[in-house]
Amino acid sequence: MTEQADTELSGEQLVRVLSALSSPQRIRILATLAGRSVHVSQLAREVGLSRPLVHMHLRRLETAGLVSGRLELSDDGKALKLYEVTPFAIHLTPDLVVEAARTLGDEAELQTSSEKEEKR
Repeated sequence: MTEQADTELSGEQLVRVLSALSSPQRIRILATLAGRSVHVSQLAREVGLSRPLVHMHLRRLETAGLVSGRLELSDDGKALKLYEVTPFAIHLTPDLVVEAARTLGDEAELQTSSEKEEKR
């Protein structure tokens, strides 16, 4: 997620972001990444989690648009994936929640009508 106005978040995006931020481990990962790029192995050591678990959390954060990853070659020629925080700002207000709920309602209605079509 690039830095954008709060009102541009769809209901689905807001749910992804809030869900990603609901984990203490993901909050720690974001805090560790703040202001720098870190590869997964180093990040796992710093936050005290296994690499597979850190990968899972990073995928969730990346899907929400809160972090991004890029590949770099180390001095010995190994590919390292470095992660960093993507700039974001969310000012959570009742109006934002109402607008997000409207788009969720539209998405839910579309999904329900397409499910009905499939059953026919």
